Amino acid sequence: MIQQQKIVKGGSVVYESAEPTLLAFLAAAYQQLGEKYPKFYKMDNLSKLGWLGTEYLLKGFNKTKYQAEDMGVVLSNANSSLDADLKYLESVKEMASPALFVYTLPNIVIGEISIRHNFKGENAFFITEKFDAGLLQQYVSNLLNDDILQACICGWIEVFKEDYKAVLFLVEKQKIIGESQSFTLFTIDNLNNIYL
Repeated sequence: MIQQQKIVKGGSVVYESAEPTLLAFLAAAYQQLGEKYPKFYKMDNLSKLGWLGTEYLLKGFNKTKYQAEDMGVVLSNANSSLDADLKYLESVKEMASPALFVYTLPNIVIGEISIRHNFKGENAFFITEKFDAGLLQQYVSNLLNDDILQACICGWIEVFKEDYKAVLFLVEKQKIIGESQSFTLFTIDNLNNIYL
């Protein structure tokens, strides 16, 4: 979870900053990772938030055990790409910015995550009034149960001005002795508890 200048993974704070703005916080969290990915600085804030959340989420995850087509991303938020939309609209007053226009779709964050991690499976971005654990749980469970995906990043990524929150989950379908095992931790109640 990323919120209020903190990054939390598994219930423990893994990064905290006193940076006064979202942009400064995202840059500091990126630098703390020690990654070399210059494209990060060109992204809009929604993509930066999703990209960072995914980097922290996937630390220690062995994605080589899956084919690229077996890994997907399903995200949601309430404001779509409104943060980037307003910045683009402001740029139109003088000279429209193609660099901003690129980010006027919320699913671009999925593209940034998928490019970085070579995920080529199913992806979707839902706009809902509030966090809808039922929608995410049902949609992702169907993808896994129907063997469309074997692993999926899912969750909520919201940015509007200085207000932000990212809650991401990594769900894997595991096979034990040839039988499908349902993911008992991936429940609506657990998703809601973690989100709150």
